[in-house]
Amino acid sequence: MSQQTPTTTELPMLLGDTKAAFGVTDFIVVVCYFAFVLTVGIWSSIRASRSTVGGYFLAGRSMTWWPIGASLMSSNVGSGLFIGLAGTGAAGGLAVGGFEWNATWTLLALGWIFVPVYIAAGVVTMPEYLQKRFGGQRIQIYMSVLSLILYMFTRISTDIFSGALFIQMSLGWNLYLSTVVLLAVTAVYTIAGGLTAVIYTDVLQTLIMVLGAFVLMFIGFEKVGWYEGLQEKYSTATPKVIVPNTTCHLPRADAFHLFRDPLTGDIPWPGLIFGLSVLALWTWCTDQVIVQRSLSAKNLSHAKGGSVLGGYLKILPMFFIVMPGMISRALYPDEVGCVHPDICKRVCGAAVGCSNIAYPKLVIELMPDGLRGLMIAVMMAALMSSLTSIFNSSSTLFVIDIWQRIRRKASEQELMIVGRVIILILIVISILWIPIIQSANSGQLFDYIQSITSYLSPPITALFILAIFCKRINEPGAFWGLMFGLAVGLVRMIMEFIYSAPSCGEEDRRPAVLKDMHYLYFAFILCVLTAIVIVLISLCTPPIPEEKLASLTWWTRHKKAPAIDLKDYKSGAAQTNPANKESDLVEGADSGDKQEAGKPPCWKMLYLWFCGLSTGPKPTLSQEEKAALEQKLTSIEEKHPWKTVCNVNAILLLTINVFLWAYFG
Repeated sequence: MSQQTPTTTELPMLLGDTKAAFGVTDFIVVVCYFAFVLTVGIWSSIRASRSTVGGYFLAGRSMTWWPIGASLMSSNVGSGLFIGLAGTGAAGGLAVGGFEWNATWTLLALGWIFVPVYIAAGVVTMPEYLQKRFGGQRIQIYMSVLSLILYMFTRISTDIFSGALFIQMSLGWNLYLSTVVLLAVTAVYTIAGGLTAVIYTDVLQTLIMVLGAFVLMFIGFEKVGWYEGLQEKYSTATPKVIVPNTTCHLPRADAFHLFRDPLTGDIPWPGLIFGLSVLALWTWCTDQVIVQRSLSAKNLSHAKGGSVLGGYLKILPMFFIVMPGMISRALYPDEVGCVHPDICKRVCGAAVGCSNIAYPKLVIELMPDGLRGLMIAVMMAALMSSLTSIFNSSSTLFVIDIWQRIRRKASEQELMIVGRVIILILIVISILWIPIIQSANSGQLFDYIQSITSYLSPPITALFILAIFCKRINEPGAFWGLMFGLAVGLVRMIMEFIYSAPSCGEEDRRPAVLKDMHYLYFAFILCVLTAIVIVLISLCTPPIPEEKLASLTWWTRHKKAPAIDLKDYKSGAAQTNPANKESDLVEGADSGDKQEAGKPPCWKMLYLWFCGLSTGPKPTLSQEEKAALEQKLTSIEEKHPWKTVCNVNAILLLTINVFLWAYFG
């Protein structure tokens, strides 16, 4: 603990001192809110079709546009984003909001370009699409394992850390207690409800998150004197204790501009437009967590409508997360803007800076009783929503892409149980990971997420774009392209961990490739290099026969696939049940074990309900009914008025987006 420094009149408070700030009203609000969320989760899971793979993992392909749009927003806006965006906003100004606005056009690309191909191909997961498109097994296994690793060590762990930091700051609870309670509630309704529970509770949580954040935004703006007041106060928000002969404590001169110098900017403008687009295409168009939302749509028009709504919602975080982060620094420069290592350690436990506490600090200081409780509930909701989405998608990936390879003849019942067990294993690993995150420097946690993403995802973006638009690409090209991209990305990532960034007042001794090449530039260059390798190797090896690409690319999406499956092309090895995924969506659980005659005992009925296994007689479909249902599930036809409504809305959304970029640029 540092000595009291003479230059500060009033030393910032410690992490645990906030217990008194949380009133009885706040506790009542939190308890009521959680009871409500569980009720909605259980109600929706009773209504849902949970005893088939298509029902549990794709919400029975019955969702309409508005829950999809809300769910696209809330699966992405977790507590990590609240703390990370507001923190980066406090440290560097508006430019980080460009990360949110960039999502608008990639969401439209998802609805208009990617989803039609995925639906026509009749796939449940992204690795499964690649496997149908290229044949062989190695790409699918590589993708599934990579996605699970990315989920476990970036998304799950950072969301848990930031949610726990928020609860610890506001309630003074023990970090582990708050995390374990949250994970338990989240797990109960993910495991019991599948995707329908996730999507319905997402809608509720998005609503509360947005309303609560708007209330806080207005209170904050009123405190600083609206936008003009924020510009004036933020520019002068320097802490009382500084590191001599440095400029670290001064807010950036370009804090209120999105487009920053291509060489000296902290987020250079070419990186924000080109490099970020590579990461955004990976997140919004090829990532299981997001795409699974769109694939659960009733039809293509609903998927497009969901993308448009998601795009409108993504305009908002700049105003209710990034700007409040800047307001927090303007109001509390000594805590949020601290630069002296001793002071920072005292405020938030991290020597490099405390910008991460910007949002929680604002909630605790400015929100009135009751509303403070609601905001805590919202942050817990954001954490749960994000985790629920990831748990559900990870279990889908594991069951369909990995387990069905190990157990070729697995029954539907077995797949359902394995999906639930995987969620429990993920939760245990996540809890064990907390001490590592706690000891990791919280200031570098978000650099860690962004760097991992920009080193590992660009090759996947390159592959999906080529797979959909270029029929000449084949399996060897795709596989070796991915391997090349992974090798280059890992080299940069390892260098990043060996040479850490200098702190305030230190000389930068890193090699030029780290010091002078921003990670967004690196992402773009890696994507282009991977694409070149994929194309060159594909041109040197035999093409995939045209007839085997039916319904698998943009140009062949309207052609129906023949009975043969590309899975046997290239790899002659025995495969998973061929084309079974689509029939998994179609069938009820008629492959499960036969139930004993008569009614099972109560404990068994409860267990069967929890695992989503049917207790009644199972429906059987004739071949004609199966074919008709399969035809419906892979149809990309659109009714005329709705097609036009979606197109007009998409153009309107893009116009608003371009205006905002120009205005704040």
